[in-house]
Amino acid sequence: MSYAATPATNSAKDNHMRISGITIPNKRAVYALTALYGIGPARSAKILTAAKVDLMKKADELTAEEENAIRKQLEGLKLEGDLKREVSGNIKRLKDIGTYRGLRHGKRLPVRGQRTKTNSRTVRGNVRKTMGSGRRKESKT
Repeated sequence: MSYAATPATNSAKDNHMRISGITIPNKRAVYALTALYGIGPARSAKILTAAKVDLMKKADELTAEEENAIRKQLEGLKLEGDLKREVSGNIKRLKDIGTYRGLRHGKRLPVRGQRTKTNSRTVRGNVRKTMGSGRRKESKT
């Protein structure tokens, strides 16, 4: 049996869809679009229905026309770098004017009223390991 005669893999399948510099993973289209910052499952479903694309279709199965229809739907949205810049600008503004929320952001504490006595330990840097039996290990002498 000769392996040299086997055809090479389809190079068109290797080209994954890219939107604003992000490679879309080969998952169902409704979940694949959530790889973009600013798109969740609900917004993804809305975009795909507006572009008339089947939600259950995998990202690699999309035709060029469907990809262009999705890109057209994404044109007016703020995604990735623009959205991240806007969010960080909003947080910076809160810090500059000295609001309570800004102070909480500056101290890296929960902003929206969550308790801090028992939760949010990792954010505060107060990570504790789980308790053992309470007994110290005997040293070998």
